[in-house]
Amino acid sequence: MNFKFSNLCICFAAIACLTLFTNCNKSDEDDNIHYFDPSMADVQTKLQETLITMNDGDIIHLKAGTYNFTATLSVDGKKNYTIRGEGINSTILSFAGQTSGSEGLKISNGEQVLLYNFTVQDTEGDAIKVKDTDGLSFINVGAEWTGEVTEQNGAYGLYPVTCTNVLIDGCYVRGASDAGIYVGQTEHVIVRNSLAEENVAGIEIENCNYADVYNNVATHNTGGVLIFDMPGLTIKNGHQCRVFDNQIIENDHRNFAPSGNIVGNVPPGTGLMIMTSKEVEVFNNTITNNNVLGVGIVSYLVLAYFDENLTYDDPVYQPYVRNIYIHNNTFARTTTYPQPQNDIGTILTSQYPAGDIPDIVYDGIENPDNTGAPEEKICIMDNINATFVDIDAENFFVGKSYDITPYLCTQNPLPEVTVTAPQP
Repeated sequence: MNFKFSNLCICFAAIACLTLFTNCNKSDEDDNIHYFDPSMADVQTKLQETLITMNDGDIIHLKAGTYNFTATLSVDGKKNYTIRGEGINSTILSFAGQTSGSEGLKISNGEQVLLYNFTVQDTEGDAIKVKDTDGLSFINVGAEWTGEVTEQNGAYGLYPVTCTNVLIDGCYVRGASDAGIYVGQTEHVIVRNSLAEENVAGIEIENCNYADVYNNVATHNTGGVLIFDMPGLTIKNGHQCRVFDNQIIENDHRNFAPSGNIVGNVPPGTGLMIMTSKEVEVFNNTITNNNVLGVGIVSYLVLAYFDENLTYDDPVYQPYVRNIYIHNNTFARTTTYPQPQNDIGTILTSQYPAGDIPDIVYDGIENPDNTGAPEEKICIMDNINATFVDIDAENFFVGKSYDITPYLCTQNPLPEVTVTAPQP
C-alpha cells in the first residue's frame, strides 16, 4: 500500500474514532442543560426566561461565582428538573440589591425538583420558598443573611410548605428572623446533616405528618429545634415526628423575631420546644448549654396566655401535647442565662435566680378529656444528667413538681420516615 495513502487512511480513521468517541460521550441529556455564568450580559433576564420556557426534565446549571439579582426568580408547573450550582460556597445568588418581589427563588406546583450546590443570600423575604410540590430535594443548599442579624431579615431560609416527599440534606442556614429551615403543612419529610445557626428558630417542623430530623447541628439560635402545631392550617394536628442524633448546643441568641411572630415567644436559651404536637419521639440527641429550656413541652394555651393575639377558632384543633417520648438524650448546662430575655424567658428565669432551671420543663397543662390511655402519655426515660419539672403553668408555678415518676414510661418507637425525592 502506498505509504502516503496508508497515513491518510490512518488519519481519517483517527478522526472518525475521535468523532465517534465524542458522540458516544454526548448524551441526549446535554441538550437539556442550560448553562449560566455570572459574567453573562443580562443574566437575570435570561435565567428567568429559561425558568419559564424550559421543558420538563431540564437542568439549570449555574457556574461558580456571585450572581447579583434584583428580582425574585420563579418557576411554576414544571416537573423533573434540577437547579444546580458548583458548590454551596462557590455559586452564590445574591439578592442584596433586590428591588422587586420578596423571595429569592419561588417554586410552585412542581414534581421531582432538585435544588443542589448553591447558596441564596440577603433576600428581602424568604430565601427559597416552595409550595405544592411533590418530590423536593434541597441538597448542599445554603440560605443566609450576611452581616449582623436583624428583624429586617427575611422570615425563612429554606421554606417548603404544603408539599409532599421533602428531603433537606447537607444544607446551611443563618440569619432568618423566623426559622432557618422551616417545613410546614407537609407530609413525609427528612431533614438531616444540616447546620442551622444564628436564626430565631434553627429548624422548625410545623403541622407536618411523618418527619425525621437527624444528624443536624443547631447552635446559637434563639431556639434550636421547634416541633409546633398551630390552628387554622390545612394539616390538622400534625403527628409522627422523630428528632434524633442531633447536636442541639448553645442556642443562646437574642430573639430578633418581628413583633407578632409566634416564634417571638421562644425564650433565648431554648434547645428543643415541642408545642401542641402528638406522636413525637426525641432520642439520642446531645442537648448542651441551652440554659433556659433544654427541652420544653408546652401547650398552645401557654403561649396564648402571654400573647393575646394567639386566639383560635378551629374546632378540630387540639391545643395539647400528647404521646411524647423523650429518651436516651444527653444533657448538660451552665447556670448563665442568655440575655436579653423575652417575657416567657423572664418569668422562667425569675423562678430560678440561681440559673438552675431543670433540663426538661413541662407546662403541666393536660387535655381535660385525657383518658389516661398509653397513646396520650408523656414518657421520659433513660436520659443522661436530665432534671425535670412540671411547672403547673395553669396555676402560675404554685403546684410545680420535680417528681418525674408519673412520666417514667416507655412507648413504641415511631417508624422510620422514607421520602421519594430526587438525588444528584
